Amino acid sequence: MKILSVVGTRPNYVKLAAIYDAFSELFDHVVVDTGQHYDYEMNKVFYEQLEIPEPHYFLGVGSGSHGYQVGEIIRRAEEVIIREKPDMVVVYGDTNSALGGALAAVKAGFKVAHVEAGLRSFDMSMPEEVNRRVVDHVSSLLFAPTKTGLNNLRSERVPGVHILWEMSTSIF
Repeated sequence: MKILSVVGTRPNYVKLAAIYDAFSELFDHVVVDTGQHYDYEMNKVFYEQLEIPEPHYFLGVGSGSHGYQVGEIIRRAEEVIIREKPDMVVVYGDTNSALGGALAAVKAGFKVAHVEAGLRSFDMSMPEEVNRRVVDHVSSLLFAPTKTGLNNLRSERVPGVHILWEMSTSIF
């Protein structure tokens, strides 16, 4: 089974670090860094300090408006996803990288898993809240880090949910 992880910000790397070894032992694990946080050399220190191997792909999206970043992530990630043909695309958190990776995957016919699902601020003026809700609603597998997150997913009746797995809050 092949898993493709999409990351692009420092908080994503921390979440990836928590599961990287397990994923890599159990699956063919491909890591794609969107470059949402601009500078690969700056991000490289996080890979080193968190002891995560460098990504297989660095998309170099860089800065820009939310629309630009998400659009470029979708465009560039789609190419990699189609080339790699993973069984599951895993996205982390509420970043533009998570949203772009999830949309690229689901639009190309691939399943999405969302790590840190169900978290809500209930403030739709926050870009992250929009990202959270959309990613949850297009994902097939949701990893909720808290009971509140799990309850939010259940109360929203998120479509397409096949498995809800409550993770320990100590992981994240």
